[in-house]
Amino acid sequence: MDPTDVTDVTDTADTISEAGEVRELVEREEQRERRDSFRQRAALSIAGLAMLLAIASLGGGNATKNMLNANIQASDTYSFYQAKTIRQTDYRLAQEELELLLPTLPPEQQALARQRIDAYQSTVARYESEPQTGEGKTELLARATAYTADRDRAAKQDPYFDYGQALFQIAIVLGSLSIVAASPRVLAIALAMGAVAALLTLNGFLLLADLPIG
Repeated sequence: MDPTDVTDVTDTADTISEAGEVRELVEREEQRERRDSFRQRAALSIAGLAMLLAIASLGGGNATKNMLNANIQASDTYSFYQAKTIRQTDYRLAQEELELLLPTLPPEQQALARQRIDAYQSTVARYESEPQTGEGKTELLARATAYTADRDRAAKQDPYFDYGQALFQIAIVLGSLSIVAASPRVLAIALAMGAVAALLTLNGFLLLADLPIG
């Protein structure tokens, strides 16, 4: 064989080998860039999930606070209403007793008795409704009913925030795992859980649907 031919074959083999190495280096660089890009997207996704978790935590905390405050207000208002009812009953009984005794009283005492009866009637009416102060039975009952409605609404909101927070936390853990494993599939699962958590949180604020999770 001609030595020139041998040299040409060797050069060709070296060229092929160098081309293969260059191609491998390019592929590695592309893989590294894809991993870096994926990790950046995953990190941004985790940041978004963390922000939504903070919103869900705030909503859950407010729902719990509102539920407790409304329950206390409703209890106090109902107690005030019951006290008014007892006092009103006492005045009504006293009025009826005087009305029964009125014909048997001496004439000079009947005028005083009628004044006392009128005072009792006025007090009974004032206890029934007193719009000026808002402390009549009618106003107290309306206020207590409103507090009860607020308490019940907050009680319905709270579970949605609780489940939303739990799913957000799991999604953040999975998102962090996807960065370590460079796994788009794990990130997709994390984002799917985050989407469900976001819907639960939104429903916690707006109560658009009554889901069986309470």
